[in-house]
Amino acid sequence: MVPVWAQIVGSATLPHLGGLFGWYLVRSQVSNWYEQLKKPSWRPPNKVISVAWATLYTGMGYASYLIWRDLGGFTDGALIPLGLYGTQLALNWAFTPIFFGTHRLNLALIEAFFLYGTVVGTMVSWYPINKTATLLMVPYLAWLTLATALTYCIWRDNPDKKKES
Repeated sequence: MVPVWAQIVGSATLPHLGGLFGWYLVRSQVSNWYEQLKKPSWRPPNKVISVAWATLYTGMGYASYLIWRDLGGFTDGALIPLGLYGTQLALNWAFTPIFFGTHRLNLALIEAFFLYGTVVGTMVSWYPINKTATLLMVPYLAWLTLATALTYCIWRDNPDKKKES
């Protein structure tokens, strides 16, 4: 039997893995391509963005542990709540390579809207199971609101950088 602390650490660590891998793939694009883009004045500094994502990944990972625990693991009842969580996590991880890797601002914006909707769906499915887990997702949703607005502004303000094909 895996100790509870290891289950919590594993759940809280999982979201970081895809985030780190995505960053590793595109890290040079931040200092090169991204810095050349027109960005709104309210954009958070890169260091704040890194700290925010680290905090959000840990919170959403712990929240997923609470849902997994309350549903008794990977049971039939966990299929939708944890399936939605896994889907939003995969969409989250895909955003970085799409935006920074392919420079497809239009596709990144569409992907951000799908991610946002999937996070809302995850939270709705979690609410009857564990309200604390749902509340742990609120800062993530707030940050996604900011990130989606930022993606929109970058897409809108950089018509020469859009890859529409």
